[in-house]
Amino acid sequence: MTPFGDAVRALRAQRGVTQKQMAEAIGVSPAYLSALEHGRRGKPSFDFLQRVAGYFHIIWDDAEAFFEIADQSDPRVVIDTIGLPSAHTAFANHLSRSIGRLDEDAVAELEAVLQKRLKR
Repeated sequence: MTPFGDAVRALRAQRGVTQKQMAEAIGVSPAYLSALEHGRRGKPSFDFLQRVAGYFHIIWDDAEAFFEIADQSDPRVVIDTIGLPSAHTAFANHLSRSIGRLDEDAVAELEAVLQKRLKR
């Protein structure tokens, strides 16, 4: 799953719209929409995001937040550690190998630590 997939699924549930109905209305296949919702497709295009925002009548400020969620939802993440200390590279690789074994609480804890450190 991705944050974008969760957001689209929530919008559809709020409006009582099926994947098939939404896919037909925005001009994509239900299989593509399902793959996006389940995190099996990469980050959607800006054109697709605009069609979704238009379909759900998302106003400008909310659309900007929606686009940011999509930007954070690429399931194929690359962490570039070129030029960083070796500890950074080791950590990135460890995280890459281990992330699938972390539960939601552990991910939330790591996110909190990261946010706290970046505010310094």
